[in-house]
Order: sequence, then C-alpha cells, then structure tokens
Amino acid sequence: ILNYERALLLEPGNADIRANLEIARSKTIDKVIPVPEVFFVSWTKSLINCLSVDAWAKLGIVFFVLLLVFFFSKQIMGKKVGFIAGIVFLVLVILSNVFAAQQKGELMECNEAIVLAPSVTVRSTPSESGTSLFILHEGRKVEIKDNSMREWKEIRLEDGKVGWVPASAIEGI
Repeated sequence: ILNYERALLLEPGNADIRANLEIARSKTIDKVIPVPEVFFVSWTKSLINCLSVDAWAKLGIVFFVLLLVFFFSKQIMGKKVGFIAGIVFLVLVILSNVFAAQQKGELMECNEAIVLAPSVTVRSTPSESGTSLFILHEGRKVEIKDNSMREWKEIRLEDGKVGWVPASAIEGI
C-alpha cells in the first residue's frame, strides 16, 4: 500500500495504480468510512489529479506558446480569433500552472503515512501511559497532524478520529 501510494503521488492519473491500490486496501483489516467531501472539492481534486506535475507544466508551456502565436498574428481574422483564443489560453496557462503547483506541494509536504506495524494502539497522549483510544492495523492510511516530536506522531483518520502513535509504527508516503 505504501509503494502504491507513493506511485500514485508521482502519477495521479494512472488507472492501473489506482486499481492495484484499491485491491491492496480491500485486504486490510481496518475499514474506515471517510467523511464525504463537498462535490466541487472532489471535482477539483479529480481535475488536478488527472495529469502529473510534469504534464501540467508541459501543458502550460504549450498554452503559452499558442497564446503568443495568436497574439502576434498578422491577419485581421487571426487577430479577432486571437483575442478570444488569447483570453482562453491565458486562463488555461494560469490554471495549468496552479494545478502543477498544487501537485508539487502535495509531493513536497508529505503529511500522510501508512501504518507498517501489524497493529498499533492509538493513544490519547504521546506516551505509553496515555489512554488507549483504538487500534489500527497494518496498511491503514493516516494523516500526520503533529510532526514536531521525534518518537510520537499525532495522527488523524479519514473519519476524523485523532490520537498519538509511536513514530516507528508508521512511515510517511
């Protein structure tokens, strides 16, 4: 699961990686029901993840070159079409660069991890004496909320549950 998640970060639009990740996730013990997102957030994430960072950057360059071609057209009809096309290509250049920056940020920040220990007890405080909240098993994806301590990490599950786990039990994606 860890390696499929890493591969998905590098190629978010790859259907084979997604299918294999879902197969691997179906074999995990923990079944967490995520909190549903607002529809336009899901659409935006799907649009951003349909291409990789490099593909969005290349697309931005192509749109910029097309913008320049239409902008410097000598024909009257070309200038009329070029004005409208220029506005469209300018918007596309901006969007493709924003999408590439968004994906690069996700690659660089690494605030998600996978539980690698066969089972780990999630605690209410960052110590072994903390109250046991629940148990996570190998393969569960978690979000790292607090990464400031060396030995303990505060995590959040997709369903909103929060707690502390030993840093040795998880590995960042």
